[in-house]
Amino acid sequence: MMKFKSIFSAVAVSMLLSGCGIYNSYQQDTEVPENTFGTSQDMLEANTEGTLATLSWREFFPDPYLQNLIEQALENNTDLNSARIAVEKSEASLRAARSAYLPSINFSPQGSIASFDGGEASKTYNLPLQMSWDIDVFGSITNKKRASKAVLMQAQMREEAVRANLISTLAQQYYMLLVLDRQLEILTETDSLRSVSLETQKHMWNNGKAYSTAVNQMESSYLNVKAQVVDTRRNIRNVENNICSLLAITPQHIERNYWGNAARTDDSDSETGQRMFDSDFLMIGVPANLLELRPDIRMANFALEEAFYNTQAARSAFYPTITLSGSAGWTNNAGSSIVNPGKILLNAMASLTQPILSRGKLTQNLKIAKLTQEDMQKKYVQTVIDAGNQVNEAMADCQVAREKHGYYHRQVEVLHDAYFGTQELMDSGKANYLEVLTAQENLLNSQLNEAMNMYHGAQAVIALYIALGGATR
Repeated sequence: MMKFKSIFSAVAVSMLLSGCGIYNSYQQDTEVPENTFGTSQDMLEANTEGTLATLSWREFFPDPYLQNLIEQALENNTDLNSARIAVEKSEASLRAARSAYLPSINFSPQGSIASFDGGEASKTYNLPLQMSWDIDVFGSITNKKRASKAVLMQAQMREEAVRANLISTLAQQYYMLLVLDRQLEILTETDSLRSVSLETQKHMWNNGKAYSTAVNQMESSYLNVKAQVVDTRRNIRNVENNICSLLAITPQHIERNYWGNAARTDDSDSETGQRMFDSDFLMIGVPANLLELRPDIRMANFALEEAFYNTQAARSAFYPTITLSGSAGWTNNAGSSIVNPGKILLNAMASLTQPILSRGKLTQNLKIAKLTQEDMQKKYVQTVIDAGNQVNEAMADCQVAREKHGYYHRQVEVLHDAYFGTQELMDSGKANYLEVLTAQENLLNSQLNEAMNMYHGAQAVIALYIALGGATR
């Protein structure tokens, strides 16, 4: 009969535990919207063998100068080092949570001297080792440990996100530096051409073949280019300082490549050789598999996991806590008498604490935990939606930059021919200075626009790479 009662009790407890689910492990079952990237996916290819996001940053950025800068940033950047420290803190918290499974042992010696009515003083002492051990029958310790592990994973994902954003920001600053170098080169060439045009107008004015107005207009245009050269040099210094800040070093010159080489594919046969306009390079894989690499989505998932286990721990608080305690040591205090030398005293006790009334605290804690879990579910879905939007925007920017590149490239060619043709016509007296000025301005603007559009293309591809979860390894 007693055996039957024991079996029945064990089964009842087992059913109770399985019913409340306080030992259940977290399973991701939050539904997210379909068509995460939107309905326009012209650049998505059914390619599972290799995707843009799975490339390491060294493969994605082949420029050795940029690779060197990234390595310095990954070692020295203050924000990234702070993220690493946060991971170490979370690891320490997890180790502390795991230690809750172990017993607590303390050495707590005590001594006293007592005398009654002037009598002889009596001396007592206790030299015990005290142990306390919480038995995790109802999953409280387990759920707290699992929640701590989820917090650690969030810290690691946050470090990956900081790392990816650092690489992205540094690469964009580097390419901005290169495009400014290119613009400075264009302005310097234009400065030389306009200097020649100004001298030509002065010569014609001295020979009575042009008005002073033409000379003034030419000189104004020439000085405008000079001013742009000064501004561009200042912008270069500003970007170099920004890069130095990311590297956590003092302001200094940044070694860099030439624009045409920095963004070039190793074996590109395209017209420009520029990586951001290479269609093969931009194949990014099947959409369903892409966002799994993003650290912010994984971090949101681990935040949801943490909330799940906190809810489990809040449920566990309704169940009894079982504590084993005991002590062993030397004492000369035998209660009614004092003995010397001391003797060994052993003591053991088990206690069970079942919450009955706690002023509604446990109920409200569980409600708060459930609401937090619901909030984390909504935030996870929103994180996925935002990620899909970022991919969609980056793909659109890639398409726009690639389409505009052909137009700008052809525009520069025709305006280049137009400028030199107009210059020859003016030298032969068949065109006036206004036509030459217009041709000069149009050529300069188209060259600067082409350079900036190439930067926008590089920026878009970097954004796409990061939006798909790249640069995390």
